[in-house]
Order: sequence, then structure tokens, then C-alpha cells
Amino acid sequence: LNRYCYRERIAIATVAALTLVVAGLAAAHDMFLKPTRFFLEPGATLDLLLLNGNFTNSENSIARNRLLDVSVLGPNGRVRVDTAQWSVAGDTSSFSVLVGVAGTWQLGVSTRPNIIPLTGAEFNEYLASDGIPDVLAARKRDGELERGVRERYHKHVKALVQVGDTPSEQFSTALGYPAELVPLENPYTLRPGSVLRFRALVDGTPVANQHVQYGGRTASGGRIEMRAVRTDAQGVGQVRLSEAGTWYLMFISMTRLTGDSEADYESKWASLTFAIR
Repeated sequence: LNRYCYRERIAIATVAALTLVVAGLAAAHDMFLKPTRFFLEPGATLDLLLLNGNFTNSENSIARNRLLDVSVLGPNGRVRVDTAQWSVAGDTSSFSVLVGVAGTWQLGVSTRPNIIPLTGAEFNEYLASDGIPDVLAARKRDGELERGVRERYHKHVKALVQVGDTPSEQFSTALGYPAELVPLENPYTLRPGSVLRFRALVDGTPVANQHVQYGGRTASGGRIEMRAVRTDAQGVGQVRLSEAGTWYLMFISMTRLTGDSEADYESKWASLTFAIR
């Protein structure tokens, strides 16, 4: 009995360790553009971090040559940031911008495509953990769970900040990224408990039935549990912002490729961060 219990404990510990490793790998997928401040005065310098990992930590930095676009949109128009200002320190990328007049400012980063090979098990875990249940269901249906893949992925992340006390309409402007989340209400006019509607776009077109995850951190730093919603026929979804803090929305649109010599799937990632108080 003792020998059996010992072996059982070893087996449980091994499974737990593997689970933590897989969870760590899964957590390294997400990307968020996270300002160091979400509320600031006109004319201030805003520092932004690109977190390539999860909502609180970055696992890997993004090199300057991966950048397709870095944009700042305020009441006076859109400015594309010179990528020479892009900074990489360890596992985190960052840049700084000057904000001008009062309003709701939008910031965006779009990356170039990259290709990664994945084993069947790695791909399945990624689909399950990162909110791509439809592709996982299709692999189960077609008996392809053991099939390894090559994935072409690119990520398109945005953040909204409030400069001064006067909201403006730039929060709802699409930046033209391959995947994008566009809020239909200005988060900076909302209060805890309000509902925020948004539209999910892929290549500029609303996406019906898109699986969208959301969550964040409370004003005191606690975790806001991640949940998921589906968009309607017009690509519109809605989330209840239950409490003050920093929030994110994110989705991954993945399609199966045929006749492509480089990749089996293409994924287009989108995320949006903002705050309410």
C-alpha cells in the first residue's frame, strides 16, 4: 500500500508539473498593449509596454523588424510612430509618445506575420487555452488531433487612454488592422456595472459568432476572472464591466489554409485594453 501511494504521488506530481509547463506555454501566447497610465493630462508623455505573454507579464520581446504599424490617434488625427523609438529590454518591448489636447486617445501596434511549427498536442492545448474552440472541435470531428501543423500568425493590439476630462470620438475609429476590436461606447464615459458593446472585425468585416475573451485587474490589483462571449450576426458582442480597474478584450480568428506551401492555418489576433473608474 505504501509503495502504491508513493508511486501515485509521483504520478500526480509529474502530471501537475507537466500541467504547469503547458499552462506556462499557453500563457505566453497572448499580446496586450498596456499603458503605464490610462488617465493623464494634456501634453504629458505616455509610456506603453507591449506584453507578449499575459496581461501582467511579458515572456518575449518583439523586435523592431516585426513591426508593421505603430499608431497614435487623437482628436487632431493619426500619427504613425517612427519605429526607431521602439525599445527592447529583456522580455519587454516599449515606446513613448507625447499626447496633446484633451480627448480619448487610441494607440495601436500591428505585427508582421510569423510562422511557427507545433506538434498536435501543442496545437490542441493552444486552441483550448487561448479561446479557439471551433478549430479544436473541427480537429476532433476530422480525427486530426495528433496532426502537427504550421501556423502563420500576426497580432494587432490596441489601447485607449483618457487625456484630460473631455471624452472624444477617436475610441471608435478602426485602424484598418487585419483583426481589430472596436468599442461602440466610450469606456471612459462608463461606470462600474455598465455594459460595453464592441464589434469584432477581421479584414475590416464584422465577424459573426466570434469567440471573444475578456478580463483584467481591479483597481487594487486583484484579478478579474476571464470570461468569454460570442458576437452576434453583426459581429457585435457585449460585456459587463463589473468593477473599476484595467480591462482587456481579445480574440483570435483562425482559418484553415489550402494550397499554401508554408502554413496549414493562419491566425489573426486582436486585443484592446482600457480602464474605468
